[in-house]
Amino acid sequence: MTKQRRSREGLARFGEPGALVLLALSDGPKHGYAITADVKEQTGMQLGPGTLYGSLSKLVDRGLIVALPSEERRRPYEITPAGREALAAHLESWSRVVSTGGRRLGWA
Repeated sequence: MTKQRRSREGLARFGEPGALVLLALSDGPKHGYAITADVKEQTGMQLGPGTLYGSLSKLVDRGLIVALPSEERRRPYEITPAGREALAAHLESWSRVVSTGGRRLGWA
């Protein structure tokens, strides 16, 4: 396994809420409520405040997102290049899982 691949896989190790937050931020900066609304629109899942802000904190700590300066009460977050790389690796991995699952269930 190449060093780059190990690095990408390491970046991809975050939970489903983290992946959903990264996906929500992949089309531009959003504040917490907008992230929650985007996740609900895309998946039908409602992230609770504890789950959302816990995920945001972990993603900031790992350098996958940054909190943008704001004078308003709502703080926007933005995905970083490392966050985009991690999201791509995560989606690639899950694409393989879905493909295998589909074949095994006779979908394809």
